[in-house]
Amino acid sequence: MSTCKPLARICIRNRQPSFLPLPQRRHESTTRRHKKLLNLPAAPSYTPDRSQPTLIFNPPSSAPSVYHTPLKFLPKDDRRRQLYAAFQTAATQTAHRTASPAVAAPGTPLSAPSFLPPRPSAGLPPPVRIPYDKKYHLTDADIVEIQRLRREDPERWTRVRLAEKFGCSQFFVGLVAKNEGKAERVESEHERSRARWGVRRRTAREDRGRRRELWGRDA
Repeated sequence: MSTCKPLARICIRNRQPSFLPLPQRRHESTTRRHKKLLNLPAAPSYTPDRSQPTLIFNPPSSAPSVYHTPLKFLPKDDRRRQLYAAFQTAATQTAHRTASPAVAAPGTPLSAPSFLPPRPSAGLPPPVRIPYDKKYHLTDADIVEIQRLRREDPERWTRVRLAEKFGCSQFFVGLVAKNEGKAERVESEHERSRARWGVRRRTAREDRGRRRELWGRDA
């Protein structure tokens, strides 16, 4: 019988015990820890410590303006001083030129003539889309043709193509030529897409719907 022992067993037995604490290692290998990192605390302005009514000042972020810089912090030879003075002069002259109507003045008697408020004298930003007038140029024959095209090939003649062909809006095409079959197919596709949503996306969409209901109540 051999008295030789394996080398690994000898090394394990001869190792001296260590009294130093072993460092712990934690890895973010689960989705729970990732979700926990994304749960950021709310802003302090929206979570007041006291229950008394307070004024929350949280303006939206915007581009800085030269007129917001106090003159005390500007050098004497800074050009922004001249711009600020010119702006104040132009605003004062515009205010003096614009006469307030009787309806806008305080204490207006009932016998005084009332007018609409004046238009703002300052330059307004450009419109989002070009203003246009509604056209009522479609006849009964055009409406019948829209319904026929929509009924025969709804995949080709969509609301966008019909609106471009007849020069009307997509809303009008949807009113005169409804396609229940395609609407059901599109709704089923959307339902399958919504079935793959996670908890966060579904909760966000439900919150959006509740906010829309509150908008209608406020109106």
